[in-house]
Amino acid sequence: MTERSGRKLNFLEHTLPDGLLVDAGWMTKHGYSTGLRSQYVSAGWLVQPTRGTFKRPLGTLTWQKAVISLQTLLERPLIVGGRTALELQGFSHYLRAEGPTVIYLYGPYGPPGWLSKLPLKERFTFRRSTTLFKADPVTKGLKNFVWNVQNNTGAAADEFQAGLFKQIWGESEWPLTISSPERALLELLDELPHSESFHQVDMLVDGLRNLSPRKLQKLLDDCRSVKVKRLFFWFADRHNHSWLKQIDRDKVDLGKGKRMLVKSGRLDPKYLITVPEDLSAPV
Repeated sequence: MTERSGRKLNFLEHTLPDGLLVDAGWMTKHGYSTGLRSQYVSAGWLVQPTRGTFKRPLGTLTWQKAVISLQTLLERPLIVGGRTALELQGFSHYLRAEGPTVIYLYGPYGPPGWLSKLPLKERFTFRRSTTLFKADPVTKGLKNFVWNVQNNTGAAADEFQAGLFKQIWGESEWPLTISSPERALLELLDELPHSESFHQVDMLVDGLRNLSPRKLQKLLDDCRSVKVKRLFFWFADRHNHSWLKQIDRDKVDLGKGKRMLVKSGRLDPKYLITVPEDLSAPV
């Protein structure tokens, strides 16, 4: 192995943590030619979880590490949201105990094609954040998890600040950017009735007793979806959480006309949406 190749391998060992991965574009940007990449793979210094991706052989690949790699090393503006974000923050008492099987990602444009081809048991579902919110998707309603890539555990950190996707923490701790519970709730409501059930959403909302009315107000003002905003107030009225009293409903545009969400449901006269007669029944 030449001295130059050795230096580049040493650089790679210091810039690519165990368990994280990069793509061919990242390798090329940092001066690793196709031939050099092939040499590293043949020698066992790199492995390819799927075509066009590279990681060091140590460290098991998980969905969290794949997303952290996208958010930090590859600087993709993608966040973990919806049901997945709520589950990560402990609002899953009535849901799957084994963890999420669908990982909801939000951003202005979709993830690279190789993400869905990684050898993971979870599958990724992408939603365009600008469809639901008017603001830049990486400036409002987000928070960090300090994720330890060695033992695959996370803990809540400070609220998100601009520039997160270039932020790197300790050797084994990396930031995993997720929606706050307030934002994740609106993202979850957007999945009704096709991808989520009224029953599970109802149980989740029941547990959301400590949301921030200030954050909710800002997110509701920024929300484009009349359906989501009406559902938000319908569920909030149903559970009568204390934070609801501090939200100014008059500042939230609920649109006009009826919204038929379920064919055989009843029309709620206050919010003009059709909801199931029995929330536990399939729709």
